[in-house]
Amino acid sequence: MSLAPEVEKLLKDEGVDYEVIKHPTAYTAAEEAAVSHISGYEWAKTVIFFTESDEPIMAVLPASYHVNADLLKDLVGSRKLRLAAESDFSGLYPNCEPGAMPPFGNLYGQRVFVDARLAEDEQIVFNAGNHSEAVRLCYADFERLAKPIVGSFGEGSGSGR
Repeated sequence: MSLAPEVEKLLKDEGVDYEVIKHPTAYTAAEEAAVSHISGYEWAKTVIFFTESDEPIMAVLPASYHVNADLLKDLVGSRKLRLAAESDFSGLYPNCEPGAMPPFGNLYGQRVFVDARLAEDEQIVFNAGNHSEAVRLCYADFERLAKPIVGSFGEGSGSGR
């Protein structure tokens, strides 16, 4: 499998410079960052939640962080959030392996929420739609294309940069 076609089209149509990084197969963001020799602070993981009205949303944060659901709930403006199981969203991301969806919710009709820590980086790396390739691009290009809502909802592991 290769870069999700809809992501590749978006990046090419918008003239975005990007790099495809091939890496050994890995299934968690932390593993993918490690096998790619990329900091867990730079690797953007995508976590899917459902709002109280069953709207799927993307929470995007550094691989080394976890989501504080209460903070995300406030940012989203929802009384309740439910962490999605893989079986809940498997059909929402065509051309993507389960759990390897890129953080472009706009391609799938979903709002994107990015943790402020990730927005501090000049570049980000994220899944390309599979578990053996990633995309690196400038955060500014990602922000321009995905139009995320940026806020603080991630909590780090406590280890320094």
